[in-house]
Amino acid sequence: MSAELILASAIFIAIGVILAVVFMLTKFIGPQNKDSVMKNNVYESGVTNPVGTTNNRFSVKFYLVAISFLLFDVEVIFMFPWAVNVVDLGVAGLFKMFIFMGLLFIGLIYIYKKKALSWD
Repeated sequence: MSAELILASAIFIAIGVILAVVFMLTKFIGPQNKDSVMKNNVYESGVTNPVGTTNNRFSVKFYLVAISFLLFDVEVIFMFPWAVNVVDLGVAGLFKMFIFMGLLFIGLIYIYKKKALSWD
């Protein structure tokens, strides 16, 4: 066997042993909570006594706003490379970006007309 293979195997085994030792140490050194009632209580954002049940339904508006945000947020990712190379792309690149932004604006108008952004 080559020296590199032996070294890689030794490093792999050493990392495994170190991880096992660290996990064992956290079991003994870490805080112990023997009270299972407190351990199984709900804790969400600082509220220890939640209001309502888990069967409450959310309005579809939350999902529409989230999807709209993702749609218009991803378009910014396409604008960064264009902004970096705007000089190299020239007038054709500028025209193509105006078409892209125009399509996004049409999508925004469509979302506005469907009243996906208004809350009742």
